[in-house]
Amino acid sequence: MLKLKIAALLISTVCCFALSQSRQLPVDTTIVTSNTVTIKGKAISYKAITGTQPVWDEHGMPIASLYYTYYQRSGIKNNTSRPLLISFNGGPGSASVWMHLAYTGPKILKIDDEGFPIQPYGVKDNPHSILDVADIVFVNPVNTGYSRMIPDKEGKMPDKKIFFGVNEDIKYLADWIDTFVSRNNRWRSPKYIIGESYGGTRVAGLSLELQNRQWMYLNGVIMVSPADYKVLRVGGPVSAALNLPYYTAAAWHQKMLDPSLQQKDLNDILPAVEDYTINTLIPAIAKGGFIGETEKNAVAKQMATYSGLSEKSILQHNLVVPTSFYWKELMRDKGFTVGRLDSRYKGLDKMDAGVRPDFNSELTSWLHSFTPAINYYTREVLKFKTDLKYNMFGPVRPWNFDNDETRENLRQAMAQNPYLHVLFQSGYYDGATTYFNAKYTMWQLDPSGKMKDRLSFKGYRSGHMMYLRAEDLKNANDDIRSFILKTTTNGESAKY
Repeated sequence: MLKLKIAALLISTVCCFALSQSRQLPVDTTIVTSNTVTIKGKAISYKAITGTQPVWDEHGMPIASLYYTYYQRSGIKNNTSRPLLISFNGGPGSASVWMHLAYTGPKILKIDDEGFPIQPYGVKDNPHSILDVADIVFVNPVNTGYSRMIPDKEGKMPDKKIFFGVNEDIKYLADWIDTFVSRNNRWRSPKYIIGESYGGTRVAGLSLELQNRQWMYLNGVIMVSPADYKVLRVGGPVSAALNLPYYTAAAWHQKMLDPSLQQKDLNDILPAVEDYTINTLIPAIAKGGFIGETEKNAVAKQMATYSGLSEKSILQHNLVVPTSFYWKELMRDKGFTVGRLDSRYKGLDKMDAGVRPDFNSELTSWLHSFTPAINYYTREVLKFKTDLKYNMFGPVRPWNFDNDETRENLRQAMAQNPYLHVLFQSGYYDGATTYFNAKYTMWQLDPSGKMKDRLSFKGYRSGHMMYLRAEDLKNANDDIRSFILKTTTNGESAKY
């Protein structure tokens, strides 16, 4: 009986060990599937290559492995003129699921035309994917998606400080990209990097890191709803005032503007609000407590007209209205909050009172459909089988924001590389990284003005993930497609 118990215990231990091993990330593996998608009425065959590729330390030992998915159009005999787009989301700590399953790739979520979840969950073909003009790789940084740190021979994990910071993130990802490009024979291809939200910070920094440390020159950088920490979270007149055009857009969408403005088209309203922000609101806020009462009241009145808020609430905030208060206040009397990342979305709070919403109504809506879709898609369509949890948002805190010079890095990369162009894309209803903040970043990127012909901006009638709205999915992909076609040089020399 004792022997049977021991045998049973051993079998149980082996089984448990095997199960525990199945939760370990394979350090270096690829799985290939083939499929076809119809883009702009034409059938496009492609390979989906998914798996993991290591991050190595200075001794050549794996310290992490990143999960990626690489879409490569089939039938291309010579990829020297075939562009490669390297795609990142943000967070920091966000997986690449968002743009992967909703924007540029060959498959997108089953959602309604405005981006709201519908059941049954799943994916469908993306008729607007840019796969017709470029191959795409979606990269998950450490602790996002299935990407993980790798223990050494003694089972000790590497120091997380190697990965979790503005400059640390840029450094190891540049090394990873170098390996990926070499493994897939893409050194001669025109190359582009795209980043959403914090991913904008990431790709701005990568532009110079790839160029000066890996000697990899890019044709384009695409900033989707970019986060610029030279403005965000710093406070002050500029940071506060730049929110006003977003307030106008959100109020217009929710039909909360003064009737004189509500009857107009959004694009007919915003130029005047932008002009007022730069030429009147920033100087007014800069005066602080020394602004005259007459001027302060006049500014509050105009802000109320442009924002949908009351003059009283604006004056109570001394003209500096926090975005969190706006999301709570705009539709308070109607019993709703509005979303942070996309103010088309409405939420319900426990109490109408308060200074900020109980939750992000847009993010809960998105997780509703993205989470089941990516878990189904990776396992059943891409055939990547694992018991690891797919981290929509992974543990990456604390994040080191010290010495963030990414905006200047992008300027330097552009100055050194005449081929390099930058496209900004933003949704008007994004209250986290507002569209006017993105415009301001673009204006500040090159103070000399000598490179402004290589900088462009596109705005859309949706939020942070503008591509969730069917009309903007088409328009935004077409804008990327045009940007790529415009910036592939076809033999033109890189010189001033």
